[in-house]
Amino acid sequence: MPCSKLDWLESESAMVGHANSSDAFSFISKGWREVRDSADADLRLIKARANSFKNLATSFDREIENFFNSATTFYVPAIGSGSSPPAEIEFVKNLQLKISEDRRFYASPSFSKKMLEKLKPRTRIRINLPSIKNAIVSEVEDGNGLRKWNRVRFGEFWGENESEEGKDVRAWEPIQALKTRLREFEMFEVFKNSDFVKKVKSSLRSICKDPEDSKEVLPLDVSELLACLVRKSGPFLDQIGISRGIASVLQSTGHCYDGGFWTDHTKHVPLDGKRHFAIVTTASLPWMTGTAVNPLFRAAYLAQSAKHNVTLLVPWLSMSDQKLVYLSPLTFSSPEEQEVYIRKWLEERIGFKPDFKISFYPGKFSKKRRSILPAGDTSQFVPSKDADIAILEEPEHLNWYHHGRRWTDKFNLVVGVVHTNYLEYIKREKNGAVQAFLVKHINNWVIRAHCHKVLRLSAATQDLPKSVICNVHGVNPKFLKIGDKVDEDRKLGNIAFSKGAYFLGKMVWAKGFRELIDLLAKHKHDLDGFNLDVFGNGEDADEVQSAAKKLELNVNFLSGRDHADDSSHGYKVFINPSVSDVLCTATAEALAMGKFVVCADHPSNDFFRSFRNCSTYKSSDDFIAKVKEALENEPLPLTPEERYNLSWEAATERFLEYSDLNKVLNNDRELESNDTDGKIISKSILTSSLTKAVDGGLAFAHYCITGNEFLRLCTGAIPGTRNYDEEHCRELHLSPQVENPIHTC
Repeated sequence: MPCSKLDWLESESAMVGHANSSDAFSFISKGWREVRDSADADLRLIKARANSFKNLATSFDREIENFFNSATTFYVPAIGSGSSPPAEIEFVKNLQLKISEDRRFYASPSFSKKMLEKLKPRTRIRINLPSIKNAIVSEVEDGNGLRKWNRVRFGEFWGENESEEGKDVRAWEPIQALKTRLREFEMFEVFKNSDFVKKVKSSLRSICKDPEDSKEVLPLDVSELLACLVRKSGPFLDQIGISRGIASVLQSTGHCYDGGFWTDHTKHVPLDGKRHFAIVTTASLPWMTGTAVNPLFRAAYLAQSAKHNVTLLVPWLSMSDQKLVYLSPLTFSSPEEQEVYIRKWLEERIGFKPDFKISFYPGKFSKKRRSILPAGDTSQFVPSKDADIAILEEPEHLNWYHHGRRWTDKFNLVVGVVHTNYLEYIKREKNGAVQAFLVKHINNWVIRAHCHKVLRLSAATQDLPKSVICNVHGVNPKFLKIGDKVDEDRKLGNIAFSKGAYFLGKMVWAKGFRELIDLLAKHKHDLDGFNLDVFGNGEDADEVQSAAKKLELNVNFLSGRDHADDSSHGYKVFINPSVSDVLCTATAEALAMGKFVVCADHPSNDFFRSFRNCSTYKSSDDFIAKVKEALENEPLPLTPEERYNLSWEAATERFLEYSDLNKVLNNDRELESNDTDGKIISKSILTSSLTKAVDGGLAFAHYCITGNEFLRLCTGAIPGTRNYDEEHCRELHLSPQVENPIHTC
């Protein structure tokens, strides 16, 4: 009867399936036969070895018997002695008997049986060939009557879930041992749920996002996890004698050096084509000091170009420190309130609304140093996504006690701008020469560790590594407008200046008040009718005023005020005898307003020598002559070149040129035009490999020293400033303080 096509397909499928199953089964059977034949060969070899041992024992017994016979033959006892055979012969007889017994024992079938039982596997390996076949080639029928292959049943293969004579058949012993070990390894769950492993998981998850994007308590980084592991391993490390040394280093340094010593880590790559400038300074308005005003203008004029993103980082002081620094009822309850004040003050002077970000980092005011010191790691207040170019205003000041990531590791380019001649101030203190010597080398140390390039405003500062001299400061545009108005009044025939001489500055001895009082006291009778108005506030105000009064000098002391205030417009001569300044901002402002300036012949005034209205003196007699000459004449109008050199536009151009930023930015544009990948930083900026290795070692040593609280206090740090405190945490909305915090902005 002819079959249908469907029946033919089923028949063919069954034949193919049968052929496949038969091939698989024959392959396993062949493998089993090979194993069995190999085992039989091993057993035959064992039996041959046993027979060889038996033959050896028989041969040895025969040799002993021959030896005994020969010994008996040659033994001739003395006649009539009645003596017994010697002890040696008796020993040989006993040895023969013992060997014979051993030979019979080892040759017995029971011994061979016991040896074979010991050599064979302890557990009988049960291989159920039908179960193997069924497990591999088992087939079932679906609802349509068609056959399909079932999955392999490994339980049957290992002999599980079967019974023999009503008893469960145990699994093969190696598999059972493996299962036992896996059950014992469940204790790993305890370790898996430990705090250490949770921190590891949390840190791995945090790799995919920037820590600064969250205000929660952030996970520990790799170095912290390593330190945590070392501390947890204390008992073990005690046994090998290294725990104490490691623990002391970790605890004293904060155990988290997030910078490379000789190699750079992966750094920020600008994805939108814009470079990001992070300007970090040591003071903020309303403190009218150069490090508060000049970085603010620098941020505004750098941000004026749409090609750059700019962030200005300024210190935030608690209320108690604000009252000490600002010396006025003007205090702020929140950073947002202070930011509003700063922006309003700036916009009133530059005439446009700059687009840059203002951020705050925790700061503490040091009464002894009369300056603000950072609390914690300032570099972590710049998000990693913005860590491109850092401008450190007063880099030595910012890094004296910096304990955190190395600036040159986090940023592609780090430029320092030196504002203050600290050595000149320190020399005026007790044991000033010794202190100045130490501070000089510390400044060199931190500059090499944390900067690629340093700009010195004048030669008045110490000769720092990687530094060039250039004035990168300009004047407030408002002062140039005042100077323009003076020129208009002069053209109209109006009196531009109705007052004589004045001095304006922070009232501390180091700001030139000592030199001023000495000059006026020495030539008090040479300046008949000369009166000097002095504007300023400061810690030494009472002492300065008492000294002037005691010497009966013609000096009128007035409270401090903004130099652009209307009360200062009518003065014709600005006198500045200071030799501690690096570059006096007030001098530049006075020149911008069209006034005469009389200042000392000092490197800090080199930039002003080219201005026609600037007069420098070399001696006290020369000072009197210059002052009289200025009072008797009228200042000349500023030339266009002089006016431009005083502007912030020119200062920004000089900054980009001398800091090598022009090379970096131009290099980026060339790479974009060639459709190639952008480079992070011009290699010409960096020094040789050996120099980088030395700088990296200095950075590591500095990190370790600044992490030890005792050493920090010995060098004049404010107690508790290695990390920020709870007050800063509350006011700046920072993460709760942890052992080594990662801060948010």
